[in-house]
Amino acid sequence: MDGYYAWMLMATAMVLLMTVPALALFYGGMTRARSVLNMMMMSYAAAAVVGLVYVLWGWSMSFGTQSAGGFFANPFELFGLEGVEWGDYISVAFQMTFAIITAALISGAIADRVKFSAWLVFLPLWVTFSYFPIAHMVWGGGFIHEHFPAQDYAGGTVVHINAGIAGGILALIIGKRIGWPREQMRPHNLPLTMMGAALLWFGWYGFNVGSIVFAEGASDAEMTAQFMTETGVTFMNTTVATMAAILAWLLVEKLLHGKATSLGAASGIVAGLVAITPAAGAVNIVGAIAIGAISGGLCAWAVGLKFRWGLDDSLDVVGVHLVGGLVGTLLIGFLSTSSAPGGIDGLLYGGGFDSLFNQTMAVVIAVIWTGVFTTLIALAIKHTIGWRVEDEDEVTNGIDFSEHGESAYDIAGSSGTIL
Repeated sequence: MDGYYAWMLMATAMVLLMTVPALALFYGGMTRARSVLNMMMMSYAAAAVVGLVYVLWGWSMSFGTQSAGGFFANPFELFGLEGVEWGDYISVAFQMTFAIITAALISGAIADRVKFSAWLVFLPLWVTFSYFPIAHMVWGGGFIHEHFPAQDYAGGTVVHINAGIAGGILALIIGKRIGWPREQMRPHNLPLTMMGAALLWFGWYGFNVGSIVFAEGASDAEMTAQFMTETGVTFMNTTVATMAAILAWLLVEKLLHGKATSLGAASGIVAGLVAITPAAGAVNIVGAIAIGAISGGLCAWAVGLKFRWGLDDSLDVVGVHLVGGLVGTLLIGFLSTSSAPGGIDGLLYGGGFDSLFNQTMAVVIAVIWTGVFTTLIALAIKHTIGWRVEDEDEVTNGIDFSEHGESAYDIAGSSGTIL
């Protein structure tokens, strides 16, 4: 299986690319010109902070054997990867990149208004109390896996629902940007966003296709057969779901607003990728297309709800990642099939309600867990060092200059400030 280890090294690099530079570009282009560097820096900081935390105690909390009631493992059992076999370092690195991008996704909900120092404090606290426990519960043999064995191939609950709930709570606690929604805060560079979306699509093959898990004790021949079959299915499912989501998003956008936009196409890419993530190995081609189409349409509709609800989710983390994650995770209960390499029969394939029940319970537990701990962390930061930059820095000086002493573009408006 030398080919497998070579592929996993490539897959790990591809998932890291999803954060830097892909997500940084995707989010950076969607912000205003005076905050693009800060937005990109939030992704780069997530890579640095979360990566180090993961190898110190994150792997131990997620996949250690000394479990605390099934909710998280002992952070000191494998602290600093002590006792981890050299050959397992590829697995550690792969899972590390998942933790990194999950934390980085949250930043899109709070763009344009947060102190960089507050973000740096938030990152290690959030992954410790929210991400690592949910990863342990779902993938590490913990509470959800034991009591409600939901299918989550590559992170519907662990990554997207987790990040979506956290982003929504932070946006609520931190508050709206000054002038929102009265002032239109349009993306300043859509080509950057479209380039970021394309790189996310590319990197997502590492995300989904790299998440294959072999049965314990499988022979080399059995592992090779599973690898060839499962990687092909997950690759194709990821592809067709994304294509369907793009078209569905553009259709809903056209019907609702009269235009099919480049931002809609880029957002449709992400919506489809998010939704197929938990289901990549559980559904057939028709199921993958259905999941992509439903997620693309629902996410396109959902992103507009923030204006009705007064939630300044700046870059639609809730509308895309929470909604897309919910769609993909719950539809497994209907569309999963035992003919897929990693699936069992769901409701529409004669499997009854068991799968749907387990998927629903996994969602409920993940939402409650991350909701509680994100709220506690967010409030603690708000009432100590504070989240918000000064009003003048947000409105006039620009967060790039106030937080980093830089500007992305050497272009001044008539007022002498970067727009």
